[in-house]
Amino acid sequence: MAFFCDTGEARAVPAPGALHDLKATPGTVHWGYFDASIPPVLKVKSGDLVRAEAITHHAGDAPDLMMDEGVTAIFEGVPEADRHPGVHIMTGPIFIDGAKPGDMLEVRYLSMTPRCAYGSNLAANWGYLYKEFGEKERVTIYQLDANVETASALYAYDFPGKYLVPGTITRCPECDRQTALKGIRVPARPHLGTAGVAPDVKGRVSTIPPGVHGGNIDNWRIGAGATMYYPVQVDGALFSIGDPHVSQGDGEISGTAIEASLDVLFQVILRKDFQFPSPILESPKYWMTHGFNEDLNAAMREASLNMLSLLHDHVGLSKNDAYSLMSVASDFAVTQVVDGRQGCHVRIPRAIFPPRS
Repeated sequence: MAFFCDTGEARAVPAPGALHDLKATPGTVHWGYFDASIPPVLKVKSGDLVRAEAITHHAGDAPDLMMDEGVTAIFEGVPEADRHPGVHIMTGPIFIDGAKPGDMLEVRYLSMTPRCAYGSNLAANWGYLYKEFGEKERVTIYQLDANVETASALYAYDFPGKYLVPGTITRCPECDRQTALKGIRVPARPHLGTAGVAPDVKGRVSTIPPGVHGGNIDNWRIGAGATMYYPVQVDGALFSIGDPHVSQGDGEISGTAIEASLDVLFQVILRKDFQFPSPILESPKYWMTHGFNEDLNAAMREASLNMLSLLHDHVGLSKNDAYSLMSVASDFAVTQVVDGRQGCHVRIPRAIFPPRS
């Protein structure tokens, strides 16, 4: 198998190339979409490191806590009319020299650091139980404690009206603040909800649904120490990051995670030695494949077939053996049910495989 280590141990990071800094500004972000026609804001070579800012579109839920000068410049500099058809602020795109359709882009996420000590969760109109809550939307603001890597609710408030405009700024001091989740601490799991390459489609592609290009996968394991493999769709790959979170559970059932801006360090590596039909997640302990579909059953089937392909085509198991192993050793879970195109993932432990000679 060309691209995985089968010992169950994390691989060494390849020797890094140049280090690039990518600030998020009105000129280096695209709000709500991927688009293969966007000029890149940065050009890098395989092996290079990028230190980039990922900005949450929910900073306006608590502007006094989550909007600094740089975030404010983006909210003021990108008109509401240009925030479509999706909702996420994407930093990029980044052009990777030599990347061609059919290649794989390996992205090693090395660190994810919160920009500020606060984040927001919105129980939204697209949440799974919206009708059960009387079609009311509610914001919970969380405070992060970096010393113990947890988040706790600072206050909550009912959102006035309906959250429809990406980047809505709510004047929280004017809201009726309520006590929430007293005494409860949530483990912090900083990660990117949305990241990926530009799809080979003319015009804008919404950031909301996930797909073969990556996009809004919303798997909380895409954090520091994880590696993602994205199938390159267009020349240069045109990779972008956004939708930063500090914690989320499988399902993301209320509609959002704890949304908070992150500073992200990652390495991009161009892979021409293998192909795969959808994004793969590699963590120090697991391999994970994904499936996406409006029908959750179909999403699980796609995730299953992708894992079957991984084990057969790249690990070398027969399909019969792979199918048996999937049933006795892999875990299936719902990634999210709130992005229109729902997601499932299946993970299998790397440690169960013998070391390769």
